[in-house]
Amino acid sequence: MAKQAKTLTQVEIRRVLDYIATRKHSIRNRALLMTTYLSGMRVAELASLRYKDVVDADGNIRNEIRLSAEQTKGNEARVVFVSEKLRKELERYTQIYKPKDSSLKFFYSQKAESDGFTANTLTQFFHYLYKQSGIDGASSHSGRRTFITNLANKGISVRVLASLAGHKNISTTQCYIDVNDEMKRKAIELA
Repeated sequence: MAKQAKTLTQVEIRRVLDYIATRKHSIRNRALLMTTYLSGMRVAELASLRYKDVVDADGNIRNEIRLSAEQTKGNEARVVFVSEKLRKELERYTQIYKPKDSSLKFFYSQKAESDGFTANTLTQFFHYLYKQSGIDGASSHSGRRTFITNLANKGISVRVLASLAGHKNISTTQCYIDVNDEMKRKAIELA
């Protein structure tokens, strides 16, 4: 079985956010990172987002991001729900980035003539971000895995998790859940 992406602790997430704060494009990079942790979106889904997918005609962050079949791994449309925490992160980002053409990518890249990140360049971005932050074993999938594990830790059912993750099969979702001591302690207190 392939090695799973590392599930990050709150301390490790803080370390990455602290590193981001010292770098160029910090607001965009924070929004990218937090979107993975607060929505569970795949890197390819993030890379495919258009400004109009996230921001409505009045300039407000949408409550739901509707991904078309072409934007998802399973080639099936799905809805990503935007929490209040994620809304605040995205609002902060849209204060500094408002393209005139709403069909442009939501997350700009440094290349002036580029139409934002590709799935590959975003995967590389996360690889170097974690490496520069001193987090071993983390990858572009770490935010997604952490999102699913954190919700499982709070008692959210695997069926709901599978739906949020866009998984057709709950056994796929179960592979994402990193069972930890905190979960085990909570479980035995229920006995």
